[in-house]
Amino acid sequence: MPYLPATTIAAILAQIERKDLILPAIQREYVWKPQQVVALFDSIMRGYPIGSFLSWRVEQATAQEFRFYDFLNSYNELDMRHNPERAVPPNQPVVAVLDGQQRLTSLNIGLRGTYAMKKKYAWSGIPENYPARTLHVSLHGHAPGNAAGLLYDLRFLSEAQLAALDPEEARYWLPVPAVLSAGPGMGLWRVLAERDLGNDTDAMEIASLLAEKVHSEHSVHFFEEADQDIERVLDIFIRVNSGGTVLSYSDLLLSIATAQWKNRDARKEVHGLVDELNATGIGFRFSKDLILKTGLVLSGVPDVAFKVKNFTAANMARLDAMWDEIAASLRLTVGLLSDFGLSGTSLTASSIVIPLAQYVHHRGLDQSYREAASAAGDRAALKNWVLRALIVPGIWGSGLDQLLQSLRNTILEHGDAGFPVDEIDTMMAGRGKSLTVTDELIETILDYEFGDGETFGVLAIMFPHVNTRNIHHVDHIVPRARLNRASLRTAGVDDGTIEEILAKRDGLSNLELLEGSENVSKSAKMPLDWAQEVYTSPEAYSAYLDRNALPELIYDPADYLMFYETRRSLLRTRILRAFGLSEPPEKAPHASATQAETIPPLDESIEASGVELLDD
Repeated sequence: MPYLPATTIAAILAQIERKDLILPAIQREYVWKPQQVVALFDSIMRGYPIGSFLSWRVEQATAQEFRFYDFLNSYNELDMRHNPERAVPPNQPVVAVLDGQQRLTSLNIGLRGTYAMKKKYAWSGIPENYPARTLHVSLHGHAPGNAAGLLYDLRFLSEAQLAALDPEEARYWLPVPAVLSAGPGMGLWRVLAERDLGNDTDAMEIASLLAEKVHSEHSVHFFEEADQDIERVLDIFIRVNSGGTVLSYSDLLLSIATAQWKNRDARKEVHGLVDELNATGIGFRFSKDLILKTGLVLSGVPDVAFKVKNFTAANMARLDAMWDEIAASLRLTVGLLSDFGLSGTSLTASSIVIPLAQYVHHRGLDQSYREAASAAGDRAALKNWVLRALIVPGIWGSGLDQLLQSLRNTILEHGDAGFPVDEIDTMMAGRGKSLTVTDELIETILDYEFGDGETFGVLAIMFPHVNTRNIHHVDHIVPRARLNRASLRTAGVDDGTIEEILAKRDGLSNLELLEGSENVSKSAKMPLDWAQEVYTSPEAYSAYLDRNALPELIYDPADYLMFYETRRSLLRTRILRAFGLSEPPEKAPHASATQAETIPPLDESIEASGVELLDD
């Protein structure tokens, strides 16, 4: 692997502009944040090394097996996040970047383009709230003291921000692209002269330093790999990416699917579906990993692990042929999860989507399933199972691939007429993934708090009368504002009791699900005052208490601990009912303190532990 002669930043950006240097589909898309770009330019100006780069010289025959993409020079987090595809002529070899895409794209954006991010506190999805910002450097001098340790003051500024500055101040903010376009030599002096800074020593010093780093200093070092063996190239790629922003192995495998699909662009399809699914309801946080894994499961690939050997031409051809129905199954599945009241915040394990999509696909269900009266019972069973599987710890961790394969087999064998809850529960228990409640599990559930990902699911499964298709808030029954130190001291509560109340203020026993409008009307009222305003008859008030497993409500914060413990007991009964039990389970024996922890198979250990590959 030869080490190419060092070159300048300007020369490399010229190669990118001429499209002599491109990206293989093996690369994920651009993910750096503005602060990372600023830190990179600060390092360059300070003379710090910015790391070496790795390119791959792809011969003509190999190049035709893959798709390639151009670098971005303008990024917009709303609608310009995907790299444009680069068509490679059949008789032309290419040079593709294996390591360094994030840094090179950041250089390209900083010196040739813009970065558009949402304005703080602005509404999402509105183009006007994503103004294009150009990287600028302050010519006043060094940056003021800052937590990031930056020596130079570099900012992404929009035209509106510059226009709001005093003209005297604005002229000291030099657009970084002007340094590149000025070229070496006297061009930079002319740029400064136009700003009446041609004789300003400090301004000239900073601008000249940046120009020297861009045009003159040979700071860019490339290794070049020429081997055409894709397995070797993947191995090199994995090994050199050892720091920075998380990259999953699916980024690598997506390139193989992209190259092998004949009827469509896998990269566009997968990224487009991710965006669509994440826009469902009030929003989810799915990744392309989930989409690819679902594709492997639903297309019937025997081994669903992320391995190169599972992305064969035959498997990818089947995935290509089935893509429309797989995508439709995922859309319906995510719609159901939204109907169940779940979102990116409360969906604590995205992998639960996969068996649901398998069930939807196996039965050939369509969007009418979400509303059909004849399917109400099946939807209720599905919702109950989903919520149980989300709130029981340890279900979606180690051994995930084997669990997904077993879930697929159980659904295919028993899921013709309805979701096979009993058969799935039996299978999962046999795999050590039991959804059966234990006394220890009840205590774990009762200890969930406001803000925990599982809390919504716990409340939803305990109170099935809640129509989760409407937006609900997790609400404090006794408002937090009435349980702060000042309020409790005013109520005459001693300091020791205050600490105990504060420790239990956000606990599950003080939480309920309220529709958004109800939550707003309740505000910071004590629960008894609010309930008597809303439920004016004794019958309505009593029904409200019964529906929500509430003891007699209180109007004095000093009575909080009594209320909390009483409701904890009532919730214990509701949990048992939700899991189909009428009596508390026997206490499970504790594992031996000397019992050795089992080590999962190597392929599982990476996935289960959350370890992921890294890029620059």
